[in-house]
Amino acid sequence: MTFTEGRATVNGLGLHYLEWGAPSARPLVLLHGITGHARTWDTLASALAGRFRVLALDQRGHGDSDPAADGDYRVGTMADDLARFVDGMGLGAFDLVGLSMGGRVAIAYAGEHRGRVGRLVIVDIGPDIHLPGLDRIRRMMAGAPERLESLDQAVEYVRRANPLYAEAELRQRVAHGLRPGADGALEWKYDRALRELMRSGGRRDTTDLWEPLGRIACPTLVVRGAESDILSPDIAKRMLERLPDGRLVEIAGAGHTVPGDRPEDFERAVTAYLDAAARP
Repeated sequence: MTFTEGRATVNGLGLHYLEWGAPSARPLVLLHGITGHARTWDTLASALAGRFRVLALDQRGHGDSDPAADGDYRVGTMADDLARFVDGMGLGAFDLVGLSMGGRVAIAYAGEHRGRVGRLVIVDIGPDIHLPGLDRIRRMMAGAPERLESLDQAVEYVRRANPLYAEAELRQRVAHGLRPGADGALEWKYDRALRELMRSGGRRDTTDLWEPLGRIACPTLVVRGAESDILSPDIAKRMLERLPDGRLVEIAGAGHTVPGDRPEDFERAVTAYLDAAARP
């Protein structure tokens, strides 16, 4: 199913988004990860567009949205972007799916805005991040070349950190995460300031998400890739103990990037959960 594109002004930034489905359908907002963009969600959004109004947001400094001039990519700041975006779009209650960085933003938002999120899906992330995976992501971002000669070069680089990613999904994600540079080469769409942060040692966002996690009122699904090095079994267990209404599903054969590693299995798990949570 095809989508339309839009742009909203949020906190002084132009944020780009994609929309699938009927405007009258129940809203579902999708938030990507730290090197991602709204097109990360094409497969899931197309599958759900017959029943939801799906809105995939390019968060600040990602995709075709404006970068933050002050380099502010803290979870709380992006959660405020989300709050202003959904209010500006006139959404009442809506469902929310967040992957990795987007999952952290979703936790912060849902914990603060009780009653706005009807059903929440947190994909392979928690209030704490398992250190081996965190180190891997930092190395991947810090080592990313700033000038790329071809899509194939970009795919080859991203593949090193995403060995389980389905080939078609990876090429699609990388292709939509690049733009032409000034000299005719390619460059990453996500803000260079994020890579420079990793190169300088990466000042970690100190936001404590365990407290807002415990205040989330809506039914919540935690999706973990069975091979993930980001969301450990112990962190996932602690999340279920803290969530008032939470459950966990593990996707076999998936690492951290569950929607790209096992797109069909991920789609089935999310669809089944949204359907079950909607029943009285």
